[in-house]
Amino acid sequence: MESCSEMVPFPLLTTPIESNYRACTIPYRFPSDNPRKATPTEISWIDLFLNSVPSFRQRAESDATVPDAHSKAEKFAQRYTEMLEEMKKDPESHGGPPDCVLLCRLREQVLRELGFRDIFKKVKDEENAKAISLFGDVVRLNDSIEEEDKRVENLVRGIFAGNIFDLGSAQLAEVFAKDGMSFLASCQNLVPRPWVIDDLDAFKLKWGKKLWKKVIIFVDNSGADIILGILPFVRELLRHGSQVVLAANDLPSINDVTYSELIEIVSKLKDENGSLLGVDASNLLIANSGNDLPVIDLTRVSQELAYLATDADLVVLEGMGRGIETNLYAQFKRDSLKIGMVKHPEVAQFLGGRLYDCVFKYKEGLNG
Repeated sequence: MESCSEMVPFPLLTTPIESNYRACTIPYRFPSDNPRKATPTEISWIDLFLNSVPSFRQRAESDATVPDAHSKAEKFAQRYTEMLEEMKKDPESHGGPPDCVLLCRLREQVLRELGFRDIFKKVKDEENAKAISLFGDVVRLNDSIEEEDKRVENLVRGIFAGNIFDLGSAQLAEVFAKDGMSFLASCQNLVPRPWVIDDLDAFKLKWGKKLWKKVIIFVDNSGADIILGILPFVRELLRHGSQVVLAANDLPSINDVTYSELIEIVSKLKDENGSLLGVDASNLLIANSGNDLPVIDLTRVSQELAYLATDADLVVLEGMGRGIETNLYAQFKRDSLKIGMVKHPEVAQFLGGRLYDCVFKYKEGLNG
């Protein structure tokens, strides 16, 4: 169901929001650029979105819930491609100048206008079922690590490994179509530390001193990402007495997990006592973020999430869309963690890192 209540700013952003917050991390243009001429950065990002059109069309074609999906998918590809090409000629068209939020929004808009509500539903369901069957093994492996320092690092590596499952990246969509995703192999094969942004040691130090009372986590993809990456990490926080709020999208977008899907996933993983493999999960809440894109502008979240976040002391933004392409430089009144894998060459270049490098940006809050 679409959320129709008014959206509000996320309460833990530092104020004044107008001068302190900009959702998009990578500036596509500067004030000195000609407003009527696309910048080289705008063109390279528009090209990135153009390159993903065939994989989106393919998903849309096979959406059995949409009558005449094949010709509607073709219409999507034509219409969205035209929009992107027009923005190259006139960056102010279609509500521009373009940024990652607008380029994502236009894609979703065209899909929804043609009746495509959730073109990744089938693959999400398949990947969720696979990951649910592996959850116990992943958790037991973590539990067997006695040294807390090493266990936390292993849980973090699990988040990166899970975050590889991202069908919004054209290259990864191709890799995935070939051979699916082996979670444990991905854990072993992460690029070696130090990562392009690597505050893991500071985070482990803080973890060892005092754990957070309430943690808000903006989640990303379905499948291995949420089930084998985020939920084992959440379980560890719960075990230490933290309350955890998982903030998930209101509406489907790419293979991101939605609020209603996440409620279903967690209920499947809990036992009859409401525990996650022996850890009481009564302190785990699931919130609708009000968002409907794979990126997020934190000046617009649901009132429910804003209310739940007021007394949180750690904010986690997980995934490339929410934690790197948007919000990498967002400042918060409380502790914050941006964690995700770099899955676009353009992002790697901007950060000065490697493709599939890891970002682990932990910052203590400005208000203690």
